[in-house]
Amino acid sequence: MQSLKIYEVNPNYVKYLSSFQEHIFVSNGEKSSRKYIGIILEVNGYKYFAPLSSFKPKHAKMAEGVDFIKIKDYAVININNMIPVPEGQYRLVDINGTQDPSYKFLLQAENREINRQKNRLLKNADIVYKHKLRNGDSTSLSKRTNDFKILEKACNDFK
Repeated sequence: MQSLKIYEVNPNYVKYLSSFQEHIFVSNGEKSSRKYIGIILEVNGYKYFAPLSSFKPKHAKMAEGVDFIKIKDYAVININNMIPVPEGQYRLVDINGTQDPSYKFLLQAENREINRQKNRLLKNADIVYKHKLRNGDSTSLSKRTNDFKILEKACNDFK
């Protein structure tokens, strides 16, 4: 099985998808634009982008769950916020080409930990996906999870 890699998603594609789901964060373009960094997982025949979020003090107190995974104290991955991405709308992050040494070290550390947890990430993505399909909005997990069928249709329709 191949290792997971860190990717960046086209912000215009993320903005497009955000009109279909409320759980998709869109940068409002102030000071610095947020990059959509995360991992690509294969789910239901689609490439799904699971976003990485910076680790914050509140995350230290939060318990992990099927949809919330800590990447040590570097980042968190919210699988419930994953989105399908078509070819051409994501690109591999060149970790070794990163100029800022601190950011390069962080990306390398995140990448190592992501791959240490690879099987768990893949399994949990499948669990969350199937849970949403089976339960609609009837559970707390499904209420905070993107509607994958709506997003898959939007992904297919994207030009």
